[in-house]
This record gives sequence, C-alpha cells and structure tokens, in this order.
Amino acid sequence: MKIIHTSDIHLTIPGEEMGGLDPHARFSKALQNIMSHHSDAARIVITGDLAHWGEPAAYEALKEAIRDLPIPVRLMIGNHDDRAAFQSVFEGHPTDKNGFINHAETINGVRFIYLDSVKERTHAGHFCDLRRAWLQSELKECDRARIFLHHNPMPVGLPAEDKIALVPEDRGPFRDLIEAHAAKIDYIHFGHVHAPIHGHFAGVQFASVPSTGNQSIPDLNEEELLQGAPMAPAYFVLLIDGSDTTIHQIPFAWDGPITTAGTGWEDWAKPTEAAE
Repeated sequence: MKIIHTSDIHLTIPGEEMGGLDPHARFSKALQNIMSHHSDAARIVITGDLAHWGEPAAYEALKEAIRDLPIPVRLMIGNHDDRAAFQSVFEGHPTDKNGFINHAETINGVRFIYLDSVKERTHAGHFCDLRRAWLQSELKECDRARIFLHHNPMPVGLPAEDKIALVPEDRGPFRDLIEAHAAKIDYIHFGHVHAPIHGHFAGVQFASVPSTGNQSIPDLNEEELLQGAPMAPAYFVLLIDGSDTTIHQIPFAWDGPITTAGTGWEDWAKPTEAAE
C-alpha cells in the first residue's frame, strides 16, 4: 500500500505570498508530481497548517485544488488553521462528538487515525482528556493502527521548536496512551516542524515530513527563535507492507540536471586516460 504524506502547505488568499514564496504554486507542483508518479496511492494525507492565516478564501483554494483528484485526500488542521473557518468551507467534514476534527477510517485492515491537536490562539499542540478518550476508544477497538497529527507529540531536541510541541500537561498522558497500545500502532506521522525527523517514541516509530513551502533549519542550541528558509520542499511516500514501513522523501520541486547510471560494476569504474 502506498500513502502520500504532505504537510504545512500554508495556503494564503490566492496572490499573497508566505515567507517570500507562492504557497499555491508549491502545492500545485507537489500535486502534479504526485499524480505523475504516484497515482496508485491509496490516500494523500495532509497533516495541517492548511492555511497560513486561517482564512476562508485559503480553504476555498484548497478545496478547489483537490476537488478532482482521483486519490482520496484526508485533511487535518494545524496551529495556523482556524477550525471554524475550515469547517465553514469543508462542510460535513467528520468530527468527533465534541466537535474536534478527529476522524478515522480502516484501510486494508489498518485503522488510520487522524487527530486534531489544535487549541485556539496558540501555536503549541494540545490533546485534552476528551480527545484522549476518543483516541483510547479507537485504539481499543482496532487490531492495528497508524496515527497522523499535526504537532510533534514529543520533544525533538530543538529547544525553540519544542516550545510549540504538544504541551507538557498533555504530552505525558498522550505518551502513556500510546505506550499502552504500542504493540498495535505501526507508526506515528506528523508535520509542524518543517523538517524530516525520525525516531522512536513510547515504543512506536515516528517520522515528521518537510513542508511544501519553507523549511526549518535545525538548531539544537537556539532556545527562542525558529529558523527557516525557502529551501527545497518535499513530500513523503509511505510504502506499507503489513507492519513494515519504508519512507521515501520526494524533492518534487527540483528542476535541475539529473544524471543516470547503470548498476553494474563497470558502470561505476573510474574512466581511464586515453593512451598517448
């Protein structure tokens, strides 16, 4: 099974830039690349920061961009999103009984669980007891699961970034919940950090995906300021075979030269100088 994971598309009102880039052009190029090379994917999952300023016009642009895609798209909100504005455009989008945009589906026997880790007017992640109860129910009822959310639910060793991770008061109970069900959780996938970070948390492997816009520059010492630049964007291709996962990072915006070479030993032999 193939899943496309992309995140932090940060759409604006069309025509407005974000960080010196046109986020719509970047997102469109990502979708074109996906359709050219991965039209066999089962899902495209976008883990939040759909709109940079949470404006309805940005969500309308997103709705139009994905309207005719042959691959089903699953959406989550992030800290830049506005839950009410999102729901006003994506009417009928599934929520849990408390109105959080938590939803889930079963694909090839695996429960794909999409989480809402947003609290209004803060960039830090939140996952309160109501949301944990919903997740607990989902995990109890399934045999295998794969979790997607926007915020990193654990510190990732970047002091400034970790200030807006899942808040400590929710982080501990979330970890306990994951650890209790770790045997059935294949992977945790998130965005938010605008960088590829891989590791192990509460007995489960995790991976964060780069943005389709600006990328963060990891600084393991800076405590206050987030650092980013308009570097090359990417999305992930998840190749899932049972409980095994392989992740490929796709640099979809590269338009420079590409070299090719065979795989035989002589294909990589050092060229010899012509005899004088």
